[in-house]
Amino acid sequence: MNEVLPVVAGAVVGAAASRLPSRRLALVATLALSLVIGVGAAALAGELAVSWVFVLVDAAQALIAALLVRALVHAWRQRSARVR
Repeated sequence: MNEVLPVVAGAVVGAAASRLPSRRLALVATLALSLVIGVGAAALAGELAVSWVFVLVDAAQALIAALLVRALVHAWRQRSARVR
């Protein structure tokens, strides 16, 4: 259950970042917020007491979820623009 938080939070970050006007800004925001989510998720799960490596694992999960959602939003926008 502890691994759901970084994935869901990463998906929210990806959806929010896809609304930013600049691709570079969206990428920087996605990377930074994924790291913040990783630290927060590891702290909430009590994994920081074991090792800091869990921060990287949780941050990677958040980043992958964010990038997948950004790609899906981009594909959806492209498809809806073609249909019009």
